[in-house]
Amino acid sequence: MNTIALDPAEHHVKRLPGDLAIWFFILAEMVAFAVFFSSYAFARAKNVEMFNLYQQTLDRNLGALNTLLLITGSWFVVLAVQAAHRDDQKSISRNILFGFLCGGGFLTVKVIEYAAKFGAGISLSTNTFYMFYISLTFFHFMHVILGMVILAVLWKQSRDGAYGAHNAHGLESGAAYWHMVDLLWIVLFPLVYVMR
Repeated sequence: MNTIALDPAEHHVKRLPGDLAIWFFILAEMVAFAVFFSSYAFARAKNVEMFNLYQQTLDRNLGALNTLLLITGSWFVVLAVQAAHRDDQKSISRNILFGFLCGGGFLTVKVIEYAAKFGAGISLSTNTFYMFYISLTFFHFMHVILGMVILAVLWKQSRDGAYGAHNAHGLESGAAYWHMVDLLWIVLFPLVYVMR
């Protein structure tokens, strides 16, 4: 009887990074944002001129800076996961910290934007455009805060040696959440700040 030796490298089973529970949570969050985005698009279609007029009062440069900060933050988080798979402990925690700092930069820029709008007397009740602008961006703002809390926990755990080639599940789960936050902004920024 012939036996065939199987090379384990040839039979690598692809798996979803992180825990399945985080993917269900991400799906639920994406559905909530999809409803928000659809509501915005519907309201905009009913009053294009008003939306276009008030959209011009937003600072696209700050919105673009925030896009750059979140994309850069996601890049650092990817580097952290890759470092975990290489058992490079110093790189894991360093890159998580850089991702966290990018999130902090995002929040700082948003606070500057909000201060300017609220200082000008703008609120949720000013008009439909500002109601959506404040609601959408603040909902996302809260997700960035949660993402930063997750990154802070991952940073602490990575400094304790919790992640490496032997176990990167928790890190991958946190990274998946952070990438969702980034992806949502990549949709939100052009939708609210740019598209006419």
